[in-house]
Amino acid sequence: MSRIGVIGAGSWGTALATVVAGKGHDIRIFDVDEKHLRSMEEHRENVDYLPGVPLNDHIQMAYTNEDAIKDADVVLFSAPAQHFRSALTSAKDFIGEDVTIINVAKGIEKGTHKRMSEIAVEIMGDDVLDRYVVLSGPSHAEEVGRRLPTTVATASRNHEAALRIQDLFMTDRFRVYTLDDVVGVELGGALKNIIALGAGISDGMGFGDNAKAALMTRGLAEITRLGLKLGARPETFAGLTGTGDLIVTCTSMHSRNRRCGIMMGEGLPPEEAIAKVGMVVEGMFTAEAAYELAKIAGVEMPITDAIYKVTKGTLKAADAVESLMGREKRHELDRTDD
Repeated sequence: MSRIGVIGAGSWGTALATVVAGKGHDIRIFDVDEKHLRSMEEHRENVDYLPGVPLNDHIQMAYTNEDAIKDADVVLFSAPAQHFRSALTSAKDFIGEDVTIINVAKGIEKGTHKRMSEIAVEIMGDDVLDRYVVLSGPSHAEEVGRRLPTTVATASRNHEAALRIQDLFMTDRFRVYTLDDVVGVELGGALKNIIALGAGISDGMGFGDNAKAALMTRGLAEITRLGLKLGARPETFAGLTGTGDLIVTCTSMHSRNRRCGIMMGEGLPPEEAIAKVGMVVEGMFTAEAAYELAKIAGVEMPITDAIYKVTKGTLKAADAVESLMGREKRHELDRTDD
């Protein structure tokens, strides 16, 4: 049996902890919110973020990074993307050289425009990528916690590391594939949140299934276009961590990004919509980072551009729709000039 340290006691970190704890592995969860940890310890449940999912005896709380990570074989980071840098910085001194690092945050850092693996390299050096694994795919914590069938993928430049995490998580209800395209997996997971905001806005405005299907499809074209420019492989975006994750995030009410978008489409200001969701809405942060990254990379992303401006309050949702629908005629499969 392995020992796993989990950094971040939100819904997704907790759900993943239940998967591996169900196989008999020992889990220690740390979070900067000590009150939240004590609540989990008392109720043996994450009442705030994953209610109704009991924590078995293999899951214990840790009140310092060191207690969570010492003697661990694997460290899983489930902090929000904008906090991954600080979480890894605080934990790095306790992570042994042979410890596999898993990251499940889906986002691009504001300001630096870096993916999570790029942040890891900056903090721990290039060698960290030989033991750095991304876990991503169409997976809501609420369903994983209830043991509903789910399929995801692990990606690493070191195939053995990806296989190790595949074996760690694989169950009869949680199927895991492997990939080696870290760039594609990270970009797919981050950028789909922006399109999910747009899908929610469309739903909130009552535009129906046709509009949402078009938004998702053309959104995927944008994601792929930027991914190719940054070194990802096109087939990655057709898989679980691309199309699969996009579908589930744009269509489910479990999706924070879609729920936030729906409220914005109904007329609620972005700040109020975020507050009503009550948890981190990654797409709101990633929209700004992706908008800037696309400009730097010289990639045209009109949907991302419009959604970013709506989230900032500089463009009304109705005007964004009119602008997108009124663009010049194009060939659908032209990846270089949408």
